[in-house]
Amino acid sequence: MSASEMSRRAHITRDTLRKIENGTGSPRIDSLIAVITVLGFADHFIASADPFTTDAGRSLALDRARVKS
Repeated sequence: MSASEMSRRAHITRDTLRKIENGTGSPRIDSLIAVITVLGFADHFIASADPFTTDAGRSLALDRARVKS
């Protein structure tokens, strides 16, 4: 897919996509998620942010929950 097509599908400017590709600037999170969605990785991205998907993450999340209660 061309960069122009990617930016069109993600509803972002070509300049924003270029900054995301180069790791420059500070793109908004919705722009990043739009690109990830177009690429078909949204489910993997969201799952990776869930602390309960690994034993270590589950342990840390439960420890923090116990401290707060």
